[in-house]
Amino acid sequence: MTDLRALHAADLPLVRTRQLGSTRIHALDAGLQRLDGGAMFGVVPKPLWERRIPADERNRIPLGLRCLLVETTDDLVLIETGLGNKENEKFVGIYGIENAAPDGSGLPDRLHEAIREAGFRADDVSVVVNTHLHFDHAGGNTFRDEGGEVRLSFPRARYYVQRREWEYAHGTNERTRASYLAHNFDPVEAAGQLHLLNGEAEVVPGISVFMTPGHCPFHQSVLVRSGEETACFLGDVIPTMAHLPLAWIMGYDVEPLRTLESKRALLRRAVAERWLLVSTHDPLTAWGYVEDEGKGVVLMDVE
Repeated sequence: MTDLRALHAADLPLVRTRQLGSTRIHALDAGLQRLDGGAMFGVVPKPLWERRIPADERNRIPLGLRCLLVETTDDLVLIETGLGNKENEKFVGIYGIENAAPDGSGLPDRLHEAIREAGFRADDVSVVVNTHLHFDHAGGNTFRDEGGEVRLSFPRARYYVQRREWEYAHGTNERTRASYLAHNFDPVEAAGQLHLLNGEAEVVPGISVFMTPGHCPFHQSVLVRSGEETACFLGDVIPTMAHLPLAWIMGYDVEPLRTLESKRALLRRAVAERWLLVSTHDPLTAWGYVEDEGKGVVLMDVE
């Protein structure tokens, strides 16, 4: 069994690929961060959550920065962009971030290394979808080049997020301010490549978004459909597979009771329609199916 307290980004596979109907999808490992375990599990007592993901000496647990690359007929779609390379050493130390590209690669971060490992380049990405604009989900929208300039990571892409999430990110308060860093998303608007959505929508054929509020008020999750198969990129409505129990909700969530209802509805559909659930932050498990065993859902067929 993997000792999660000793887990490092280098221990994780850069890319995991599978078929979804006639579509190829790639789970990309964009690195690790470490956040306080109590904050990640809210009111759940530590003796319970630590059985799932043990904490280090600073009470932090390892969390993946997983993104999903989808090859559609006409587009290469990237769902989520990880944390990026723009933050200073103090920030990196506080959050225990491991997402650097290999020395000498010339790449901005580990996400770009994973994209290359999957057989593509940043210029090949034509669509980016952010579930929300927190720094660990949208930080890789942009990167800081060797001259210190912030540039778009995917210069040929259209970037999609909810309109009201965009507005929320620009109207922060003392509770939410630390999560939204303007250099992750304002340059996208300045470049004319930002596309704002109003609720449930199809982004490109086969890829759509639906609202899963709670973590933040305008959070969205992403559905990828091909043939009779469906995958759901969860985002932070269910950040790790340890958060599958309905009451296991992050202390970071600004509206936890809305998270509860978002989870309930999502998991009901996931069981009934046999969705492949794709986890953003689970340190080891990229995806899996769930079954209802009466007292709650159980993860099956994991990888």
